[in-house]
Amino acid sequence: MTRILIDLTHTSHTRAHTGIQRVGRALHGALRERSDEVVPICHDPYESTWRLLRRWEQGNLAPPHAKVAGTRGSRWPLPARISGHIRRWLGGRAPTGFRRVPSGDWLIEPEIFSSVVGRALPGLLAGISGPRVALFHDAIALRVPELSPQKTVARYPAYLQELLRFDGVAANSAESQAVLVEYWCWLGIADPPPVIGLPLGIDRPAPAPFGHTTATNAAPVVLCVGSIEGRKNHLALLEACEMLWRRGLRFELQLIGLVHPETGRPALDRLRALQAANRPLRYDGPASEALLSRAYRACTFTVYPSLMEGFGLPVLESLSYGKPCISSAQGALGESTRGGGCLALASVDAPALAEAIAALLSDPERLDYLTTAAQSRTFKTWSTYAGELADWMRTLKRRDP
Repeated sequence: MTRILIDLTHTSHTRAHTGIQRVGRALHGALRERSDEVVPICHDPYESTWRLLRRWEQGNLAPPHAKVAGTRGSRWPLPARISGHIRRWLGGRAPTGFRRVPSGDWLIEPEIFSSVVGRALPGLLAGISGPRVALFHDAIALRVPELSPQKTVARYPAYLQELLRFDGVAANSAESQAVLVEYWCWLGIADPPPVIGLPLGIDRPAPAPFGHTTATNAAPVVLCVGSIEGRKNHLALLEACEMLWRRGLRFELQLIGLVHPETGRPALDRLRALQAANRPLRYDGPASEALLSRAYRACTFTVYPSLMEGFGLPVLESLSYGKPCISSAQGALGESTRGGGCLALASVDAPALAEAIAALLSDPERLDYLTTAAQSRTFKTWSTYAGELADWMRTLKRRDP
């Protein structure tokens, strides 16, 4: 049976649950359902080696249903750091029960890996006998550097070249596929690895609790799920809602998402100012799976104001709960909106968002139409995605370095 190694260096060391971590956890779970020969691994920077995950690291691979971390950063407990240094000083002689990474038939890299991991990749890739594939999420850091963390902007050119070491790259959308191919073409890469546009799966909506009925609220709830950072465009959404509140429209805005400390501060400051002015605005911070499920079930519709995405998971999640979504019609987001259930906008500036929100709040027939369209859509599961990825990997030829 094929042994599949999957690098979860970052995901296995955080309880954050933003896009990349959700992909890593979901793909790992789907692969495990299909095969017992799925081996999660990580690069240990303290031991300076690739290795199997330990029990506490494997615990981080389950989607958090309770408390979610308030930061995306990796967390390595002090004992893990000390033991890693000791093993490194001992020259790799491991205590009883410790195992190095086995050779593998396949390798999947679902993360945007760090420079440390990137430098260690050649040694890992050399031990894989079959196809070695990376997932590609987006190149937003290079396309809108003014809205992206500067460390990410600085890292991305090297990261995009390190992807050339793989036998194939599975991009999350046709948009991301085109962007990566065009970038390599611009660099003058003569023989890049094949790139496929393979849209992600989504989790099935969690079953409603026994006896649960959709909440009826005194005012409609407009939900926005997504990390609060520059490119997610929360400032425009907040200004749009303020325009509507001033006009007397009754609704509550609920925001869920982790604040990025560098690019999300202006939106967070504006959010706090609106709360201080007693606007009906609720911010729940980063959310567990349980909180997300309750929020989707209770809202009237969602809005995802992001300027640019590699995929746009919250759009499809909203639709899977039968809730219409206001979103951009451009790029990868446009790919998600085409199946129905969305109010897709040519622009996601504040006036356009305000007009769209007002339209769904004031026109029950239009809202019902979009709700019906959302409920009639079918969605790719992570199991299906894992099968499609595996089928494609079987067609790949090994590329020599």
